[in-house]
Amino acid sequence: MTDYSVLVPFVPRRPEQLLPFAGLVRWTGAHRLWQGQGMITEPHQGFAHAAGAGFRVPTGLGVTLMPMRHPYEAALQAKSLSLTTGESVVAGFGPGSRDLQRAMRGEPYRSPLTASREYLTAVRAALTGTPEALDGEYWHQAGRIAPLPGPRIDLGLGVLRPKMAEVAGELADVAITWLTPARYLARHLVPALAAGARRAGRPAPRVTAIVPVALTGDDRDPARLALASNGAHLGLPHYRDMLRRGGVALPDGGFADGDETAQALALVKGDAFLYGTAEEVREKLAAYTEAGVDEIVLNVTGVASLHGPQAASQELKALLASLGLA
Repeated sequence: MTDYSVLVPFVPRRPEQLLPFAGLVRWTGAHRLWQGQGMITEPHQGFAHAAGAGFRVPTGLGVTLMPMRHPYEAALQAKSLSLTTGESVVAGFGPGSRDLQRAMRGEPYRSPLTASREYLTAVRAALTGTPEALDGEYWHQAGRIAPLPGPRIDLGLGVLRPKMAEVAGELADVAITWLTPARYLARHLVPALAAGARRAGRPAPRVTAIVPVALTGDDRDPARLALASNGAHLGLPHYRDMLRRGGVALPDGGFADGDETAQALALVKGDAFLYGTAEEVREKLAAYTEAGVDEIVLNVTGVASLHGPQAASQELKALLASLGLA
């Protein structure tokens, strides 16, 4: 059975802006409240504020960026969040773009795969009290958090390509994807997760897909919604490569050189950005379950960007109702 969760569809500037979305998880059948890395406010603090306001819900960080915090501090933040909310936490991590790595470290990771493998190993060691120190190429970690009973913490890894999926298969509890069509998951990522898990002699991690979506409406333009949601990703070569491998017929040439509307409509036609009636969207979401996804996170950032947070909240309510969860 696939769980359905919700993504906070913007970076809150004030913590109370988070509360309507935490309320959706509290009062409906939504499984978990997710947020990505914020560059204005941090998701850990927003989730803690929601807990203090009475909305103690399971949370997911999808994903926070490795160059921004040491593995011990990442483990401590995850542990603090689990104890503050009293609920389970999925602490997802990713190496970020090469530009971000250079900005934070002075140079990009020579091997993002090695950096990610070391990072997850170090975070888990800090959480579980593994006595061996990690002295890797990118991270040194010998600290341990004092053992204290608390809610479950699962470690996630953001995956876009099969090689990173294999690392997730070896080490992660959850593989987290963003903008990945169901076809790409089924053909490329899920098999790679299984291969990595087999090598490590462990079960394959759960799969969480963060899926951009919007419902039809008289005031709705699917191309504008897709651009508002994922226009930045259309300019990144590794995302364009993934989308094409996932069956999305992006026009030739770079995003900057092509027609933005045509590029965005390719996302819609290729079911990377799901757009349609509630029934049509529900049928498209079923493809993710068939691909092996355990949790689908409904991402309505396009609606929030063009029509505001209240419209985004109503959109999520309608989607959850169509799925029998509200």
